[in-house]
Amino acid sequence: MSEAVETSYGALSVMDTGEFAGWRYWQGDPYETRSGPFYYRREDDGSYTSAFRAEARHMNGGGFMHGGCMMTFADFALFAIATDALAGDHAVTLNLAGDFLGSINEGALVEARGEVTRGGGKTIFVRGLVTGDGKPALSFTGIIRRLSRR
Repeated sequence: MSEAVETSYGALSVMDTGEFAGWRYWQGDPYETRSGPFYYRREDDGSYTSAFRAEARHMNGGGFMHGGCMMTFADFALFAIATDALAGDHAVTLNLAGDFLGSINEGALVEARGEVTRGGGKTIFVRGLVTGDGKPALSFTGIIRRLSRR
């Protein structure tokens, strides 16, 4: 890791090697470590992209990605998309809704992109799209609530 910022549930770190070299991830987050790892980076236009590689453990009995995995990734992406609006503050998900649009196969590059539709206060609204190898798989919306500093 070339950079790490300590938080209450792990460290925001940067991958040094591999497919996601240069991407950020939460090292030590108990749930994301087990379900991901999921990564994100800032694009040249200032937006954020989240990504991971679909593995066998992400698949359901039908052989394609489990919907719960897609929703977990969408929840991760909410916070990546809202990075600037959060300005380093802690927050929680108040609402996450999704519409499944297509399947994702093992080995696919899974990505999420989106936008903050309203922010600036304690409540931040986000919408986004999860794709598998560039094909739409999940449209999602979410509401994040900024927590007061203690």
